Amino acid sequence: MSLMGVTAAPKPVCYTNATVKFFYESSGKNISDTWRTQDYIVVGLGLTVCVFIILANILVITAIFINRRFHYPIYFLLGNLAAADLFAGIAYLHLMFHTGPWTQRLTRYQWFLRQGLIDTSLTASVINLMAIALERHQTIFTMQLHSKMTNRRVFLLILSIWLVATLMGLVPTLGWNCVCNLARCSKMAPLYSRDYLVFWAVLNLVSFTIMVVVYTRIFIYVRHKSQRMSQHTTQSRHKETVESLMRTVFVILSCFVICWTPGLVLLLLDGVNCGIIVLKFEKYFLVLAEFNSLMNPIIYSYRDQDMRRTFKRILCCLCPRAGHKGQHAGVRFNTLDQEAHKMTCIEEDPNRHPNGTHLVLQGANDLQNSSVS
Repeated sequence: MSLMGVTAAPKPVCYTNATVKFFYESSGKNISDTWRTQDYIVVGLGLTVCVFIILANILVITAIFINRRFHYPIYFLLGNLAAADLFAGIAYLHLMFHTGPWTQRLTRYQWFLRQGLIDTSLTASVINLMAIALERHQTIFTMQLHSKMTNRRVFLLILSIWLVATLMGLVPTLGWNCVCNLARCSKMAPLYSRDYLVFWAVLNLVSFTIMVVVYTRIFIYVRHKSQRMSQHTTQSRHKETVESLMRTVFVILSCFVICWTPGLVLLLLDGVNCGIIVLKFEKYFLVLAEFNSLMNPIIYSYRDQDMRRTFKRILCCLCPRAGHKGQHAGVRFNTLDQEAHKMTCIEEDPNRHPNGTHLVLQGANDLQNSSVS
C-alpha cells in the first residue's frame, strides 16, 4: 500500500517459459493429440494448393527473367508479386508440417516463426497488388504503354515492399503479443494479441479499399474511352485492348474480394473477442486466402499472349517430345530486339516479304499485347 492509501497495481505476469500448449489452453483453443478427419482434409488440401502455388510462380518468374520483352517496370512488379506468392506457398508448406497435433511440440519462437512467415508473405502480396494498381493507374491515365520509372526506382520499391512485409512479420515476435497479458490473447493465434490482429486486419482492409478506389477509377476511365472509340472503326484494335483490360480488372477485384474478405472479417471478429465462431472456419478461410496466391499468376500472366508463348517454350524445354512437336507448331519466342529487327527489315525491303504489311501489323500488335496486364 502506498503512502496515500492507494493500492499499487499488480505487475503483469510474463509467461516467457510457458509452453505453446499452455497458451492454447488459456485461450480456449484445444490442440488435438491425435489426427482427426478435419486435420487430414485441411492438410491434404493445403499441401495440394502449395504445390500448385510454387510451380505456377516459379514458371512466372522464369518467364519474366528469360524474355527481354518483359523487362519493364510493370513486369518487374509482376515478378515480385510472383516471388511474394512463391514465398507464401513455401510459408504455407511450412505451416502444414507444423500444425495439428504437431503444434504442441513447437517452442514459442518456432511458433512465432511459423506465423511470421505467413504474415510476411501475405502482407507482401497485398502491398505488391496495391503497387501494381497504382502503377497501372498512372500508366493508363497518362496514355503510356509502360511506366517511365527507372529500374533503380522499381527495385527500390520492391525492396521497400519486402522491408515493410518483414517488419510486419516480426512485430509480434518483437513484443506485440500476449505473453505478458493472457487476457488479450486471441483464439485464432493464441500467442498473438487481439489488438495486433485488429491492426493487421484493418491495415489490409485499408489497402483493399485503396485498390478498389484505384481500379474503380480505371474502370470508369476505360469505359468512357471505350464508348468514345466505338464511334471510330479505325481504332477497333485499341477498343478491344481496352475491353480486355476491363475484364481483367473485374477478375482481379472479384478474386481478391472472394479470397480475402472472409479471412479479414474473421480476424476482426477475433480481435473484438468474438472467438467462439472463428475457430470453426479459420483453417478453411486460411486456405481460401492462400488461393489468392495461386490465382495471381493466372490473372496477371496467363492473359498475356507473350507470357503464354514463353510458358510453352519453358515447358517444351522440360519435355523433349513436347518440344519437338512444339517446333512444328510454330511456337515463337522473340526478344524485343529480334522483333524490332524483323519489322525494320520488312519496312526497308517489302518486296522480299509478300506479306510484309501483315507482318508489320502483327509485330506491332504483339508489342501492344505484351503491355496488357
